[in-house]
Amino acid sequence: MSANTVSGLWKKLTGKLNMSKPDIHMPTIIQRDDHCVSRSLISDSALKVMHRLNQGGYQAYLVGGGVRDILLGGQPKDFDVATDATPEQVRGLFRNSRIIGRRFRIVHVRFGRDVIEVTTFRGSHDAPETQTNPRSKRSARNESGMLLRDNVFGSMDEDALRRDLSINALYYSSKDFAIYDFADGLEDLKRRLIRVIGDPETRYREDPVRMLRVVRFAAKLDFDIEPATEAPLKNLSPLLSDIAAARMFDEVLKLLMNGRALQTYALMQRYGLFAPLFPATQKLLDRGVPHAYELIQQGLANTDARISEDKPVTPAFLYAVLLWPVVKEIHAELVAEGVPEIPALHQASERVLHKQQQTVAIPKRFSLPMRDIWELQLRFARQSGKRATQVVENRYFRAGYDFLLLREQAGEIDNSLSQWWQAYYEAQPETREGMGRPREDNDRPRRPRRRRRGPRKDT
Repeated sequence: MSANTVSGLWKKLTGKLNMSKPDIHMPTIIQRDDHCVSRSLISDSALKVMHRLNQGGYQAYLVGGGVRDILLGGQPKDFDVATDATPEQVRGLFRNSRIIGRRFRIVHVRFGRDVIEVTTFRGSHDAPETQTNPRSKRSARNESGMLLRDNVFGSMDEDALRRDLSINALYYSSKDFAIYDFADGLEDLKRRLIRVIGDPETRYREDPVRMLRVVRFAAKLDFDIEPATEAPLKNLSPLLSDIAAARMFDEVLKLLMNGRALQTYALMQRYGLFAPLFPATQKLLDRGVPHAYELIQQGLANTDARISEDKPVTPAFLYAVLLWPVVKEIHAELVAEGVPEIPALHQASERVLHKQQQTVAIPKRFSLPMRDIWELQLRFARQSGKRATQVVENRYFRAGYDFLLLREQAGEIDNSLSQWWQAYYEAQPETREGMGRPREDNDRPRRPRRRRRGPRKDT
């Protein structure tokens, strides 16, 4: 049945019965011949999940980015499935699955390294909790309207209007091969527009992370942000401070490790969304601390370039870039107070990371390499001889050296150090022994240690 037919039948019915449209939403249905989504473009794992859910008597639809990206001519990497089955019912169908999350309970179905995320249709936040409907569990909010728990299950049309963006509320069925559009998402795709479903301020208060999703998709897809969607961003950006720090770690990776970090960062600055995540770094940027802005810009540009070249990138390097200006300033203060340079760096790193954990929690598997990358910056400037060999043999030497190059690109230091270390790294062992490190202006020759003598004995 075509979209026009559905719409016509609805108008005919409501006109005869003198009805106003009830609290359901008729989708626009795009038949197979009128769209480009094909099963050949969908992962076998996602098709298996939908097929088994359908066999079990449940509805199942490919939803969100998988549908959106195919319609835009891309090749999705992730596929999400929406269903009317509860998480427990999904878990019962797939032994290779597990239920995760507390605020939003979802199911991960794993096929080797491929993971399909399955979500139950969400219902209205204010749906009453009833004994006759065990599927319905009341949502919980804090004083600002943010949802603390949200496992209210509902119908497909309710689920569509609960999604954040119109372009993510597109559902594909592997049974009839049609696309169901509940929020004019197809029209927004054509207009290249990011639009929040519902009242933007209310939706942002329910989940402030939606503000980050708006700028992330605007940068990723090179779309404009609809004026009403854009208007509350700056005023509501402080709400991001209420988000759990552990959740924010993953959100930052989605923002800045998607190949469009530079564009995303520019939007975050425009709408005040960077400061709640990295308050100490933002303060330095606001003060115009030399080289801080250039370092971050160059670091994000380099990250985008590596991703475009299909080279590996690590969160440790990214976070090391974002926090280095703060570490560097505190380190300088401690050295001025008389603390030796290496211990001063350790103290500065500890202070910065401890403070940062309050807004974005960085796991130890990344924070420990960050410390090594920072410490290598001091060792690059002061090591020679046998110690230089130890630096080259450090397992994070390559990352530390790339960070050194980044500092040079940002104008923080000149390029004499990187040239010397590159030559040292490529030299043969016998050649290394004769290589001397270029002396820096602040280098001082060591004073010979005085040998203590005991009291002079009378003879």
